[in-house]
Amino acid sequence: MKRRVGIRCDAGPATGVGHLVRCVALAEELLARDDEVVFLGDLGGLPWAAAQLERRGFPLIPARQAPETLSAQASGLDLGAIVLDSYALPAETGTALRRAGIPVLAIVDGDIRGQSADLYLDQNLGAEERHTGLPVLAGARYVLLRDEVRRLSATPSSGRPNVLCFFGGTDATGVIPRWVGALVATAVPFSATVISPSGLVPPPGLPISVLPPTDDLPRLMATADLVVTAAGTSIWELLYLGVPTALTWVAGNQRAGYETVVGRGLAAGLGTDPEAAVPVLRELLASPETRLSYGKRGRQVVDGHGRERVADALAMIK
Repeated sequence: MKRRVGIRCDAGPATGVGHLVRCVALAEELLARDDEVVFLGDLGGLPWAAAQLERRGFPLIPARQAPETLSAQASGLDLGAIVLDSYALPAETGTALRRAGIPVLAIVDGDIRGQSADLYLDQNLGAEERHTGLPVLAGARYVLLRDEVRRLSATPSSGRPNVLCFFGGTDATGVIPRWVGALVATAVPFSATVISPSGLVPPPGLPISVLPPTDDLPRLMATADLVVTAAGTSIWELLYLGVPTALTWVAGNQRAGYETVVGRGLAAGLGTDPEAAVPVLRELLASPETRLSYGKRGRQVVDGHGRERVADALAMIK
């Protein structure tokens, strides 16, 4: 039976776009099942983020902030279920929605932040061991991937390595210039595409292209020989594609994911100091074998069917 599902998430220059990206993946699956999807939130004036919804036909409605008023808004929209994906929501939000008879799926990254839900989703590696006594979909079996990612596979180049460097859709912590500097300091020939919302000016005479946030990111990932990024939502797309990846972390909530992914040998660990990471980057740029070993291991972890499993579970909540 067709139902309307609300997705409560935000994006913005400070919060990034990771919550939105994974929610879009789930929304695509729900739409394919003939459900209706409406987003409730604020995209922080980011044109790229707004385009993610507009070109898929998903409406965006400004969300009420207080738990009881959001609950009333959800009831007025006749929502059959709601997905919560935000670190900033009051802890009472889920309780208010459930009290109104609206089933709640809460997407979390480790800490549930006191949020009440009928079902939780934590797609991070190792999540199976972190949640006890909760109804939870845990681990990489439940990774949410967009259509445009699932249609791709890695196509590495030969010769000079092609590097993609990005830090979410906004580079909220402004670290891109230092990581580009670290790549240059390796003195190993490479070409690079850098995603920078601030219009980074690359060092002169080097084959480094700078692009604003773009819908073409999945293709750029799939054609890269090495990706330098933070341990956010994009890591699951990279593992699925089998793209060799070198990780840092730029926010506290990324550290656990960084340590797990790097600890399992699925990506190279750069730490948080670009200058200290130059030897690791030098080895990755100089050794195709080292790069490919990371890509092969990563590809075995994410099978690309997580969103179907999540949608199945969501349909069971009454």
